[in-house]
Amino acid sequence: MSNAVAIVGAGYAGLACAVELAQRGVAVTVFERSRTLGGRARVVEKDGWKVDNGQHLLLGAYTELARLLRLTGVSPRQLAPMPLTLHVPGQLLLRAAPLPAPFHLIVGALRAQGLGWRERLALPALLRHLKRERFELPDTTSVADLLDATAQPARVRELVWEPLCLAALNTPAREASARIFANVLRDTLCASAAASELLIPRVDLSELFPVPAARFLATRDGEVRTGNAIESIVPQPHGGGFRLTGDASNRVWPQVVIATAPHHAAALIASTGNDACVRWAAHVAELPSEPITTIYLAFGAAVTLPEPMIGLAGAPAQWAFDRGQCGGPPGLVAAVVSAHAAADPEALVATVVAQLERELDHPLPKPEWSQVIVEKRATVASRPGNGYPGAVTPLPGLWLAGDYVDGEYPATLEAAVRSGVRCARKISAQTGI
Repeated sequence: MSNAVAIVGAGYAGLACAVELAQRGVAVTVFERSRTLGGRARVVEKDGWKVDNGQHLLLGAYTELARLLRLTGVSPRQLAPMPLTLHVPGQLLLRAAPLPAPFHLIVGALRAQGLGWRERLALPALLRHLKRERFELPDTTSVADLLDATAQPARVRELVWEPLCLAALNTPAREASARIFANVLRDTLCASAAASELLIPRVDLSELFPVPAARFLATRDGEVRTGNAIESIVPQPHGGGFRLTGDASNRVWPQVVIATAPHHAAALIASTGNDACVRWAAHVAELPSEPITTIYLAFGAAVTLPEPMIGLAGAPAQWAFDRGQCGGPPGLVAAVVSAHAAADPEALVATVVAQLERELDHPLPKPEWSQVIVEKRATVASRPGNGYPGAVTPLPGLWLAGDYVDGEYPATLEAAVRSGVRCARKISAQTGI
């Protein structure tokens, strides 16, 4: 078929691109190396437990992901909503008030427990500064520079802005792009009250969108081939499309989308042998990355956290999630260490248990089960001046999608699906399919 599209990678970006194209009547085939859908946001099974390879938090501002979930038949009940809440036990409790924006945050900040009046007033002062600047900051500015420019007190930096920066950008404030952070704040804290709501998935990340997306494609002449690695992309003479090494059909694809992690994407782009693509691939390969470590601890049903999500002021973990409060197994806690990869997983389990006991101020039982999942290249670092690639590659008909493409937002699920949808629309606009 002349309008057929091959997509390499069945993560959120690749499947978003596939769903958008299928909705337009395009025949799509998705190739996925793994047997599990979801890419870097997927389910992992071990010892009878099913957990995500990393704890992801969704926001009400994730409008494109929400649209695709509705389109593929996912029930809204699969996401547990809660008002924006920053709770660091014994140190901070800031909860958005049940009011329209911007009063939900203004009142929430004024009522915040654990902050003095000067510290409470500093929170909206930063947002007012961004509004005056129309959220347009120089690409050379770091988040730390932004906090300095708005005279944020040390306690507000430590308990609010720096943890939020790590959670959103997976990059320390001193290195993180203020421009990207401002985009996040614009579309969450400074938008509607619903945009700042926290949405915690009640199901694993493969089941949330990738599996429904695959079912959606199957009803529209699409196909997802798991366990099917694509090793290289071979351009055909005179712009006649591409053959994929690893595609048993050996067909020629007029359009190919690479929707894999940056290091895999760079190798596939370079495999074309096109000189411009080889140079472009080198840039993609050089994008800096940051790790995320998730520590799962099964304490048993007697253990609950004060909130579904709490902040941790000490080290090494910055956040802890009570999966039992979100439809998961009671007593299962996921602790997240952003922008840091642990060398000794066994020691990390003991360290995080001790951290939780210290910050919750009570002893915990020995975990019945634990699992440490380290994603060494979990996200592209959101640093100033990264020079993120776009969806259009130097070869006509070869496209790129992923949470690191274009770079308006940090590497999140929303960034991934927006990239996939944008790529699909560019293909449609250029080819008329």
